[in-house]
Amino acid sequence: MYVITGITGQVGGVVGRTLLEAKKPVRAVVRNAGKGQEWSERGCDVALATMEDAASLAAAFKGAEAVFVLLPPIFDPLPEFPEAQAIGAALRSALDAARPGRVVYLSTIGAQASQKNLLSQHSIIEKAISTLPMPLTVLRPGWFMENCGWDVAPARERGVIPSFLQPLDKPVPMVATADIGKVAAEILQEPWSGHRRVELEGPKRVTPNEVGATFARLLGKPVRMEVVPRESWEALFRSQGMKNPLPRIRMLDGFNEGWITFEQGEAGTRKGSTTLESVSKDLM
Repeated sequence: MYVITGITGQVGGVVGRTLLEAKKPVRAVVRNAGKGQEWSERGCDVALATMEDAASLAAAFKGAEAVFVLLPPIFDPLPEFPEAQAIGAALRSALDAARPGRVVYLSTIGAQASQKNLLSQHSIIEKAISTLPMPLTVLRPGWFMENCGWDVAPARERGVIPSFLQPLDKPVPMVATADIGKVAAEILQEPWSGHRRVELEGPKRVTPNEVGATFARLLGKPVRMEVVPRESWEALFRSQGMKNPLPRIRMLDGFNEGWITFEQGEAGTRKGSTTLESVSKDLM
């Protein structure tokens, strides 16, 4: 049995569909029965669990050949990340109790960074599960290409895309959620021993200016990128409802300053095949 958390999202959905196409038995882990209906109709077992509840997670993981762990996103965490601390403790307890054959944890580029930032939530989880006895792969993807979905409206309406990634000619390691899901499904089916990291990015690194050029081609109109000044970020994020914007600001600093990066460098990453142009077409 292959147990998939986060199956109702983009990445988890790809993992689930890929395994079903390979004729593998799948158990979908969802927060409520309504969200599991689609997967039940596809032939999956459905288990109800939340990431904060070790008992429900352990029951969902019981008897699994492999488990895929994807956390619900927390974009505005409390200081010191108590949400991730609680999830890390519950997840470790559940995996230790259920003892699945192997585990794939979806982490992030830059989880090794010592500077506190939004991605530190994954650093906390990685540490929490680092002493588990079963084979563990930590999958660290780059910046999601689907984040460009936020750029569609301003590109269409004004021909200008505000960019927090800067300078505009700095290549950024990006990857499509389709590639993340496919690679995760492949890894789940592989035998391996011990603990390892797999870092994943797309076929080529992409600058913000190239994002603008891609949108211009697809929309058939001029589109340019515009730097959002660093000094305006905190007020802007607070105006959007964030209570603790510093982790997000520091994450963006990490990409821009280069300390959020792949531990093994570009040469050591696995490469997906989906291009930014392909993802952008779907977003539009």
